[in-house]
Amino acid sequence: MNQQIQNKLALLPDQPGCYIMKDKSGTIIYVGKAKILKNRVRSYFTGGHDTKTEHLISEVVDFEYIVTESNIEALLLENNLIKENLPRYNIMLKDDKTYPFIKITNEKYPRLMITRKVLKDGAEYFGPYPDIGAANETKKF
Repeated sequence: MNQQIQNKLALLPDQPGCYIMKDKSGTIIYVGKAKILKNRVRSYFTGGHDTKTEHLISEVVDFEYIVTESNIEALLLENNLIKENLPRYNIMLKDDKTYPFIKITNEKYPRLMITRKVLKDGAEYFGPYPDIGAANETKKF
């Protein structure tokens, strides 16, 4: 781990946000979100990891972070950053998938459904949810 990363790790806040990992050419190779930036980002540079994560960390020479007001805001920001930058280590969302939302249609007899597209169709949308399982549980409730 280089000195620049060590210095930045010491400055990480105890707040939610997104982190952006970069390689030696400055290319964004991974985007993630955290409830507590300090804990999450530091975890990459300590302890054992799976092969994919070890390979990612071996390429990281710099990182940036963006503090958000809430974990939900971090989730939305992460989604947007992944779509904008298409980091190669982000599997989820890279194939144009998005987080699921619960939709209440604007019909005479409204339907409750799960969708990955938020349209300007007069319906009410709730989310995003971190995964389809969480959206289904909320829908059942």
